[in-house]
Amino acid sequence: MEKVYSSILLLLNEAGIDFLTMEHEASHTSEESARIRGDKLSSGAKAIVYKVQDEYNLFVLAADRKMSPKKIKDYFKSIGKKAKKTRFATSEELLEMTELVPGSVPPFGRPILDFDLYVDPTLLENNRISFNAGTLTNSINMSLEDYINISKPVVFDFEED
Repeated sequence: MEKVYSSILLLLNEAGIDFLTMEHEASHTSEESARIRGDKLSSGAKAIVYKVQDEYNLFVLAADRKMSPKKIKDYFKSIGKKAKKTRFATSEELLEMTELVPGSVPPFGRPILDFDLYVDPTLLENNRISFNAGTLTNSINMSLEDYINISKPVVFDFEED
């Protein structure tokens, strides 16, 4: 876990990005994290590892929203990929692939985590975002613009209506 946190700090520092860090009690849910950080729930970035067909991907949306498996399937089909079978990664799979536990996954694909990264437009409604950064006890707050510039996600609507 610490390895991912250190990698994020290195990435942001090397890019000259301003960000704030916070060490806090362990938070397992978006709601707990927002309360501990004193943030609005909507400014949190909820990162979910989700399997589409045979490939795991990272989906990030505003923490007060839910993901729509149907919209994800429709999007993947629209870009010519199979998407008949989809599901959340299990805790065991997450740990094996990332050495992370649920609630600690940061909103970064490559080079931090080896996943394609997708962001829902709900996240773009904020000027700043906060997220658990590879641990349950370390958060980062940074400008949304810097996050998008450094993470280079594919943006499409996968929020549940």
